[in-house]
Parts: sequence; structure tokens; C-alpha cells
Amino acid sequence: MSPPGQPESKRREAGVIAALAVIALAAVIVSLLVAPGLAGMLGAALALDVLAIAWIDAHRFIIPDELTLAAFVLGIANAALEPWPEGWSAIFASIGAALVRGAVLAGCFFALRALYARLRGREGIGLGDVKLAGAAGVWLAWTTIPVAIEIAALAALTVYVVRHVAGGRVMSATARMPFGLFLAPAIWLGWVLEATLFAT
Repeated sequence: MSPPGQPESKRREAGVIAALAVIALAAVIVSLLVAPGLAGMLGAALALDVLAIAWIDAHRFIIPDELTLAAFVLGIANAALEPWPEGWSAIFASIGAALVRGAVLAGCFFALRALYARLRGREGIGLGDVKLAGAAGVWLAWTTIPVAIEIAALAALTVYVVRHVAGGRVMSATARMPFGLFLAPAIWLGWVLEATLFAT
């Protein structure tokens, strides 16, 4: 039984916040371990940023532009850092490649958004997801982008099915799902994969 003056909902919320803090701390530690130095610090900042995006999108179905911009700027810094010893020409080339990846991925998401709206007559992918996809492209290599998107899509599908099966609810094609909740952490996971398994 809940203590007086502390409703069950508040206890549950406090537990979620505590779990989120533990996850954030673990993500920061992992970032610093897989990429020591400034690269790890950028990865840690990305981890905190995408966790904030996921939390807000889960509760409000929006992805704040400020947080997406922060991920984008961190990605540009990461792109500039990778070829740092090779000189300015290599740095600009790396940043340019990151911007191209971001533009292409954002364009793909925007095209998918437009196609879905045309076929279904309603919005399926928000503009926040499109912008977040652009930030993902800046952070991740071409080979990692599909992996991150697949991680996000499979996680979203799994959560949707489990919630409906556990709750005994009927699954519906019109149900809302905050995709940023899954895409944002997948960006960081993709970066971790690049720093470990995909590292050359």
C-alpha cells in the first residue's frame, strides 16, 4: 500500500525517472569507454540528448527542434574530429560527407512522409522525425544508417505488439506511435556499433 500523500502514479513516475538516470549514466560511461577522449565526450553528449528526445516524444509526441539541432551540431563536431590530424581539407570533406548523408536521409523520410499522407490521407511520420533522421545521417556512416533504422523499427514494432497483447487490446493500423522514442536511441547505438564492431 502506498504511503499517505504519495499516490501510486507519483511513485511510478519517480521510479521511471530513477531508471532513466541510471540508463543515462550507463550510456555516458559506455560512450567514454568505447571512444576515449573528445570523441567519447561527444558520444556521451549525444546519449544524453537522444534520451531527452525519447522521453519527450514518448510523453508529448513531439521532438523539440532544439534537441534535434543539438544532435546535429554534435554530429558535425564528430565529423570534424574524425580526420583531425589530416588537415583542414580532410575535415571539410568529412563535414561535407556528413551533411550529404543527413540531407539524403532526411529527404528519404520526407518522401516517405509525403507518400504515406497521399496513400492514407493522414500524417504518418512527423516533421520532427524527418529532422531527427537528418541528424542521424550526420552522425552515422552509410553502412550504419540502415542498421540504426532497422533497430528503431523493430523496437517500435515489438513494443507496440507487446503492449497490445499484454493489455488485451485490438491492434489498429491507425494507432499512434512516437517513432522518435526509438529512432533517437538508435542513433547512439549506431554510433557505438561504429566505434566498436564496425571500427576499421
